Amino acid sequence: MWKKRVLALLIIILGVGISFFVFKSEPKLNKNIANSNSFLKNHPFRLGLDLSGGSHLIYKADTSAVPAGQVSDSMNALRDVIERRVNLFGVSEPVVQVQNGGLLSGNNEEKLIVDLPGITDVEKATAMIGQTPLLEFKIEAPAGTPKTATVGKDGTVNINADPQFVSTELTGRYLKKATLEFDSTTREPKVGLQFDATGTKLFAEITKSNIGKVVAIYLDGAPISTPVVREEIPDGTAQISGSFTPIEAKQLVGRLNSGALPVPITLLSRQTIGATLGTNAVHAGVKAAIIGFLVIALFLIFWYRLPGVVAVLALIIYIFIILALFKLLPVTLTAAGIAGFIISIGIAVDANVLIFERVKEELRSGRTISDSVSRGFSRAWFSIRDSNISSIITAIILFWLGTSLIKGFALTLGMGVLVSMFSAITITRIFLYTIEFVGEGKVARFLFSSGISK
Repeated sequence: MWKKRVLALLIIILGVGISFFVFKSEPKLNKNIANSNSFLKNHPFRLGLDLSGGSHLIYKADTSAVPAGQVSDSMNALRDVIERRVNLFGVSEPVVQVQNGGLLSGNNEEKLIVDLPGITDVEKATAMIGQTPLLEFKIEAPAGTPKTATVGKDGTVNINADPQFVSTELTGRYLKKATLEFDSTTREPKVGLQFDATGTKLFAEITKSNIGKVVAIYLDGAPISTPVVREEIPDGTAQISGSFTPIEAKQLVGRLNSGALPVPITLLSRQTIGATLGTNAVHAGVKAAIIGFLVIALFLIFWYRLPGVVAVLALIIYIFIILALFKLLPVTLTAAGIAGFIISIGIAVDANVLIFERVKEELRSGRTISDSVSRGFSRAWFSIRDSNISSIITAIILFWLGTSLIKGFALTLGMGVLVSMFSAITITRIFLYTIEFVGEGKVARFLFSSGISK
């Protein structure tokens, strides 16, 4: 018995510590967080675009040079690169998704939708994406290729007299890494490139078939290096040399390593999205949640008496555990995600109700309080297990197949169900087992009865 009481005390202390972390790590609740421990400063709640506002960007991807069968792979690679880029700037859980063209959209355009929670400066958001370079390798065009002409803003026609180059399949998509190097003689900074297996094969083919010719390296549509191929390069390494300063070369290496765009993109639209629920609505939601919890707590205490008090204590610890997990993982909270969390609270309450009803049935059959509690948990476990497993399976399916909003709902629901099983079966059980009554007096049975019965 003493071991169980010590364990119950440790759970309470742990619950108090978790609640302290949840409150102290939230800037809106702790004005002195700037001067607090860095661990606390780095774990505020992360709010989604609908709660915190942010930037919504739509890009058009130019996939004209990509073979038809590789468009989907190129767009997925583009999405991954953009996501890495904005992550480097500390954006909380950006949502980057591909919008495929086709019959339903009425065109063949491939678009990229970028949502950046918390970034309300659209210019800054656009700059984040624009800093990701497009790396291309081009070879000399065959003889007789007509020169290109462009029309300037003033209506004049400009003839491009530079050597003409044509694109190859080798782009930054196949870049494995970039490194900063220095010429051993001139100390001139250079950028070394190392391609992956596919890029190595493509680069070997390009250099083998263009010995004595120029292979131009383009960055963001402009040639930055035009080396002449002396021999085949089979190991997938290349160098970009030019009039770089060490700082410029270092910046280029960083940009290339953060992800070179596999296809060029054009910004179609950009807008700042305010918090659609608004600060007042968020406050009203929190107020409603507190009132709802108090009503549930009063009902549990009134109807189930002492077990109800234990259930309320376990439910409080459950809520703080979930909120702490949201901060530590971290989970970006949206309106849909909060809805999933609230539903999981209802599931936790339902588990306690099932347990207490089973305990009441055992008491009515004439068993002692201790035996009734033990058998009540054992009988309720199968119902709780089956209902929670079905909820978890539903959450997994929604997360696997749903959109970003549905995934947020599924994630918080699944986490809540898992923790609620621990709360109802473990925490509530330990607390009830620590309560020891002498005999089977009327007071003891009254406290473990329910409803209006004595």
